[in-house]
Amino acid sequence: LLANVEGRDDKHIIQTMLLRSLSQAVYQPENAGHFGLHYEAYAHFTSPIRRYPDLLVHRAIRAAIRGRGKGTHIKRVKGASALKRERIYPYDVGAMAALGEQCSMTERRADDATREVDAWLKCEFLKDRIGEEFEGVIAAVTNFGVFVELSDLYIEGLIHISALPGDYYHFDQAKQRLIGERTRQVFQLGGAVTVRVARVDLDDRKIDLELAGVAPSRRGKSGKRRAEGEPAAGSRNKKSRRRQTAPNGEKESGGKERKSGQRSTKPSKSAKSPKSAKSKKASTSGRPAKASKPGKAPAAKRRSGKQPPAGKKGR
Repeated sequence: LLANVEGRDDKHIIQTMLLRSLSQAVYQPENAGHFGLHYEAYAHFTSPIRRYPDLLVHRAIRAAIRGRGKGTHIKRVKGASALKRERIYPYDVGAMAALGEQCSMTERRADDATREVDAWLKCEFLKDRIGEEFEGVIAAVTNFGVFVELSDLYIEGLIHISALPGDYYHFDQAKQRLIGERTRQVFQLGGAVTVRVARVDLDDRKIDLELAGVAPSRRGKSGKRRAEGEPAAGSRNKKSRRRQTAPNGEKESGGKERKSGQRSTKPSKSAKSPKSAKSKKASTSGRPAKASKPGKAPAAKRRSGKQPPAGKKGR
């Protein structure tokens, strides 16, 4: 997977999502290996002055080398006397399990404190840059908005769903995206956007952003790029797709309603000529007007009911 995303602009986002999908590592006495590194045997330690788990691992290594037990992978120093286990490694399995839980908890607490400080410093950096625009990438999508990571700064802020272009957006959790109901505008994970810093809250360590632009990289089903704000193919309102019935029983092409009092696109010859008073009376009373000559089509009557104002489409 990592080889396939090499060279992509959203490589960093995909790597982050992959890491978040993995289970959090914990300290335990059983050797369960390492899933991410694909090691059957694994121990996490560096210098013993940094963390207590490192000190425990070094004590265990010293007990294996200086102890009296035998091992196939242990190389002892010649002349070094054996030491009692109780002196250098006074732990049983239960004690090591308890120490592992304690060390895992304190490590998570330290990570949380580090993130809190980082978040405060990021807010401090942006508090004097309200109104400035930055390029960014959508790093997370939720049902209440999208989180955008500012390029080259690694600072995340939220564009609330109410601040997105005027539409009602549906959250697609499976594909990690928001889709506009009317415009079919898509905001998905890894999408490039231009944002504006709208608000910074140092106390809550939150950054609010506004959308300033979207990179024209979205494609419709036909594979052609769509201009910014242009709806996708087949995205018109369902109501506007209904084909309307004309007064004479014909359907108008495109499903558009006629304006109030508009006659058929192909009026009869009798409709073109002036009507007599008798034919006008018959037309307004709901009865078909008499044709001036045999074989002529009856004049189209007015449509009943309210019509939309001129210049507005019916819904």
